[in-house]
Amino acid sequence: MTRTSNGSVSGGAVRLVSLLVGALGGSLLLLTGCSPPPEEGVLALVNGRQVTQTEFDTRWGELAEATRARYEKDGGKRLFLDELITRELLMQEARKLGLDQNDAIRDRAQRYKEQLILDELLKDRIKAKVELSQEELDAFYEKHAHELLTPLKVQVWQMLLPNISAAKDLEHQINQGGDFAKFAQRYSIDGKTKAKGGDLGPYHNGLVVPEVDAVVHTLKPDMVSAPIKTDVGYYLVKITALDKEIIQADVAVRERLRQELLNEKRRRRFDGVIADIRAKAVIRLADASRYLADDVSKR
Repeated sequence: MTRTSNGSVSGGAVRLVSLLVGALGGSLLLLTGCSPPPEEGVLALVNGRQVTQTEFDTRWGELAEATRARYEKDGGKRLFLDELITRELLMQEARKLGLDQNDAIRDRAQRYKEQLILDELLKDRIKAKVELSQEELDAFYEKHAHELLTPLKVQVWQMLLPNISAAKDLEHQINQGGDFAKFAQRYSIDGKTKAKGGDLGPYHNGLVVPEVDAVVHTLKPDMVSAPIKTDVGYYLVKITALDKEIIQADVAVRERLRQELLNEKRRRRFDGVIADIRAKAVIRLADASRYLADDVSKR
């Protein structure tokens, strides 16, 4: 019902809060309409406890932009005020049960407070924005070249024929409108691609033998090559444009790799800050710490 840690409020929770506030409306005093005039800066009294303009503005300002937009669409600031009122009612119930004095809850709250302090410390120490140079990115892409399309973004097709006459005859028939894939299925002696009509998939380095690779870079889409002589026979090869989905998938992979490299660089920056702090500290492990090491070694 209240704003969650990641700043989001589900539609179902908003509706539930609205219902709860409506049902509980008789048990609280809203300072609106015919109610007694409110004190300056007080928006509501909940069993005598004030909900102030300052509190409201602070919590409203802490909302994520998307969450604030959702409130403005569903009910605006009045809906948010209703949720603050419901939150206060729940807090009052929790205090009646003594939950605010619960040691376990206090310990968790203290740990959360410490984490906020640490976050602010690291934010202060890591002031400079971590960015990637194009050289760093290109080197990382090169390291993961097997996951990416090359600059030559084409689909490669090939068929292998036993002699030059067969290759020339099929080249002529294809240029006259024959179907490359059907001819490859029928006549190619390349066992790896025959059943697929010669389809090799997207081009990448090492996809075809060097003699064919050199020709691939000279072809235009849908153009069939002249016979290419190799030690195993004569190849015919052609290229076609890649499907849009394949290109989009490559863009997504590149973005994933960019984020991986960025996170790694951030982690190194973080490790550097920690190493600097530890280098200036005096740390001594007590005798009891050796039992921790023994316990780990037994796993």
